Amino acid sequence: MRVVLSGGGTGGHIYPAAAVGRQLKREDPNAELLYIGSAGGLESRIVPKLGFPFETIEISGFKRKLSLDNVRTVIRFLRAVRRSKELLRAFRPDAVVGTGGYVCGPVVYAAAKLGIPTLIHEQNVEPGMANVFLSRYADVIAISFPESKTRFRKGRRIIHTGNPCATNVIHADRARGYASLGIPAGSRIVLVVGGSRGARALNEAIPGIADAVSRLGDVWLVAVTGDVYYEQTRERLERLPADQTRRLRVVPYLDNMPEVLAASSLVISRAGASMLAEITALGVPSILVPSPNVTHNHQEANARSLRDEGAAVMVLESELAGPKLAGEIGRIMGDEAVRLAMSKAAKSLAMPDAAERITAELRVIAARGKRG
Repeated sequence: MRVVLSGGGTGGHIYPAAAVGRQLKREDPNAELLYIGSAGGLESRIVPKLGFPFETIEISGFKRKLSLDNVRTVIRFLRAVRRSKELLRAFRPDAVVGTGGYVCGPVVYAAAKLGIPTLIHEQNVEPGMANVFLSRYADVIAISFPESKTRFRKGRRIIHTGNPCATNVIHADRARGYASLGIPAGSRIVLVVGGSRGARALNEAIPGIADAVSRLGDVWLVAVTGDVYYEQTRERLERLPADQTRRLRVVPYLDNMPEVLAASSLVISRAGASMLAEITALGVPSILVPSPNVTHNHQEANARSLRDEGAAVMVLESELAGPKLAGEIGRIMGDEAVRLAMSKAAKSLAMPDAAERITAELRVIAARGKRG
């Protein structure tokens, strides 16, 4: 099977596409994949490291207000469609997958115009602009949250698959997670992570989190800051008393995030969809701090979805400076019955076969496309 993957801008769009690619390779080592992204996007750094062949198109996102920039964007879009058609004709895929971000717009649109079967995947409760646009052209819309179904009124076929990152993470080696951090196997870990680029507000809260964790005695704190915030966060933590940093690990980035997640007892993070898919698949309780700087405030909707089922606590960014976060850490990690109840609730929301559901659908539409 030959499949084109496209999605970019943030890890939340890139990793689901990569998870679909990995699943295709697990099912058929002879599957041929091509990832189409943008040269300036995060995907240009991540995807080649994952071992996928990578090609680029030039594209930019639309502004939400009328402007001359949008005229230029339309011109870039049309050029990107032409370039996408060239790449698609050369590769001859059986199907094309788009996982969001403006880069997948011209790729999936071009595939639809060429008669190539297409599937788009939406990670969040509230869909992004690219997927809303593509929903009228795609053969299948795969959604992570059932609440998203009503947001796609023009979709031909909508299926609830979950997020393919959930499938990827269940193969993670917990022991390697501990070993990579130099933490004794079986230790309890509180993991703080702000997404692929880091989050300023969460990093500024880490000294307070370190204080709260140090009061628990036997718990390790692992803080993943993002490259931009690493030095200033590390310097801030070096000023803390020694008893607050004895069981502390601070890193800019983790290449083995699934393994560290598998070793964690509690995760404090943004409410990006891929992270939520991974922690529910593993049954890890969470304290979610939704980013207020995302389109349609979609992370808050994501966080509420877990909070309402008892799998997570939601703390707004405006509450990070107060006692609420420290109190929630102490409540969850200080009472194993509470933590286990949250873990059970998280697990109940998991769809660990999400990537398999998507690849099965790809085979269906690819076969239908060949018959057509």
